[in-house]
Amino acid sequence: MTTRELSLSRRRPRRPSGPTRYGATRDVLAELLAGEPRYRVDQVWEGLYVGLRSPEEMTNLPLRLRDDVGRLLPTELTPIAETVSDDGNTVKFLSALDGGFQVETVLMIYRDRATVCISSQAGCAMGCGFCATGQSGFDRHLSTGEIVEQVVVAARRARVSGHRLSNVVFMGMGEPLANEAAGWAATQRIHDAIGLSARHITLSTVGLVPGIVALAGRQLPVTLAVSIHAANDSLRDELVPLNRRYPLDAIVAACQQYLDATGRRISFEWAMIDGVNDRPSDAVELAALARRLRPAAHVNLIPLNPTPGWPTTGSPASRVRQFRDQLDTLGVSATVRRNRGTDIDAACGQLAARHRT
Repeated sequence: MTTRELSLSRRRPRRPSGPTRYGATRDVLAELLAGEPRYRVDQVWEGLYVGLRSPEEMTNLPLRLRDDVGRLLPTELTPIAETVSDDGNTVKFLSALDGGFQVETVLMIYRDRATVCISSQAGCAMGCGFCATGQSGFDRHLSTGEIVEQVVVAARRARVSGHRLSNVVFMGMGEPLANEAAGWAATQRIHDAIGLSARHITLSTVGLVPGIVALAGRQLPVTLAVSIHAANDSLRDELVPLNRRYPLDAIVAACQQYLDATGRRISFEWAMIDGVNDRPSDAVELAALARRLRPAAHVNLIPLNPTPGWPTTGSPASRVRQFRDQLDTLGVSATVRRNRGTDIDAACGQLAARHRT
């Protein structure tokens, strides 16, 4: 594990009052560059999203225009630190936001792909006790530009390692569907400008039913992952407080609506907690819940990662395998997610932006 401190102004970062580099639409960019030839707009846009270049790196532009674009379109994230693990294949980025808040992003490089786990909020209001972000509480929503900028930063870093960013998952800090408008605008930018297929973009939720319904009316068939963690309302009320407002029946109905609208199979995320939701009876309940969707939901099993504010540990590897095999016997496909970055608090449920300068 190595941590590299990055330069950070001691003055608190402030959100720009006007358009931002990755928040501005193409039409706004055209307005800012009024008076320039039309092809300059195309050059800047493609430079930002296809070339992944900063304005000063756009050598196909006159120096004056490079300076203008850099001044007119400031970035929103101020880098604080990068922490590296897994022989350099897992990188956690810590960035400062305006208002004194901080956010984390995780890049994971595999042999055949590169995935970035991005945040949609600083903190989280969902209050899931086993999640470090949920323990930290909610600070604020991220803007479209702040979300997209995380992807660009990770894509640039992946390119240095000889990889093209292939997957984006909204599984970092926050509840994406609680910030649905900004998150969806970011999703469209990631798809349309950066060029990722909708099938390679995953939005995660703990079961915010209005957000799932809204997503069903959107045009891009992204992957929907629902963090279930319990297959009966009594246990889920304890693990996921939002369940008291949107119980499992409502979540399943909304998921079926999304599946019918998009044709995309739903994924259920299940953090395996020792002695809490890893019993044979839990597998039976989960299989029955997954089979209520047509086709049945796929299950991703995630051994619970340690967090300071939650006393229960993750299920042992042998029990995780038994649980997966039982689901398979019950007719539900399941995979075990390989944890990456546990030693740098970059694994699922560990993001809390604790680092302070």
